[in-house]
Amino acid sequence: MDHTCDVIVLGLGAMGSAAASQLAEAGLRVVAFDAFTPPHLHGSSHGRSRIFRQAYFEDPGYVHLLVRARELWQKLEHDCGLQLFHPTGALMIGPRDGKLVAGSAESARLFHLPHEILSASDLRGRWPMFRVPDDAVALLEPNAGYLNPELCIEQQLALAARHGAHLHYNEPVTEWKADAGTVTVTTARRTCTAGRLVITAGPWAPQLLAGLPLSLRVTRQVIYWFEPRLENYTSIDSFREDRFPIYMIETSPAEPMLYGFPLTGPASEGLKVAVHGSAETCTPETACRDIRPADEQYIRRRLAATLPTLAGRLLHAETCLYTMTPDENFILGPHPHYPNIVLASGFSGHGFKFAPVIGELIAGLVTTGDATRIPAMFSPTRNSLTANPEELRAKS
Repeated sequence: MDHTCDVIVLGLGAMGSAAASQLAEAGLRVVAFDAFTPPHLHGSSHGRSRIFRQAYFEDPGYVHLLVRARELWQKLEHDCGLQLFHPTGALMIGPRDGKLVAGSAESARLFHLPHEILSASDLRGRWPMFRVPDDAVALLEPNAGYLNPELCIEQQLALAARHGAHLHYNEPVTEWKADAGTVTVTTARRTCTAGRLVITAGPWAPQLLAGLPLSLRVTRQVIYWFEPRLENYTSIDSFREDRFPIYMIETSPAEPMLYGFPLTGPASEGLKVAVHGSAETCTPETACRDIRPADEQYIRRRLAATLPTLAGRLLHAETCLYTMTPDENFILGPHPHYPNIVLASGFSGHGFKFAPVIGELIAGLVTTGDATRIPAMFSPTRNSLTANPEELRAKS
């Protein structure tokens, strides 16, 4: 079966579902493919919660996109009539001069974001479950919170379908080809042609973009849900989202940051916690989905040093995949060889919160070619990203 359309989207996770909905809403004929039925457990867009924050320690250049993302999440909430964002506040905890607190404070000051700096004693007085050294500080961002990723993706896909997008699930792509004006995508069931192609394939992107010298790597992450050990100063209600914020904790430059959430569902689900980053590389096919004893031992060691009351009975654990760039900035822009192909990849474990604004930027690239709103640090041809930048530019 042969389908002709305006644009094809490969991958329907957070970014692909946002792109499909934005493109269809703009009136384009959209055909999209995913190897599974999203939202699913095989990639990067599951786990019941994702942090949304704007005092961005990574780089102040992200903040204007986060302001727009918040507006678009609110629009999606209005369109679907469901709560997607849960305001809890966020604590960034660590050394005063560490990258987490200092970077968050810089973004907050530059963009006049509401925030408060707490001493270690202030933090322990308000949330006694945290174990922090006396010289630690915390930045409290009151307007931060969390998103439900599965629900967000479901609603973005529903909106795309409502605007006429043809969404094909459980249909992996076997091949794509392109020239200056046409792209052709083949699956086991059909062949589609279009003027434009959007590749938002998450951890499958390194395989789909194997012809480009991009330094992308996929890493295995483990996320956990624990039953807290209640002390005399806590009850299970102490961890509910109206009393306990999301948090990130920096202990030393040598260890990945710890992050976690309040109780987002019934007490039987427990509280989610994880570390940001992993040295264990894999592919979606080779990733170990089992939880090893060493995984649990590691997270318990981290909790013992920072949040010991949380390390009760392990109720559940899942694996998740990060698609990492060397500088941990996103990839967003035209394919270096084919200007009618848009690449959106390498969201490096902190991209979900940006999904609707990434979708909007993709729609702008596809419909008008407008790249003025896209930060240069996202360029697919930047030196920090490419394994051989001179070779890449020579071919473009």
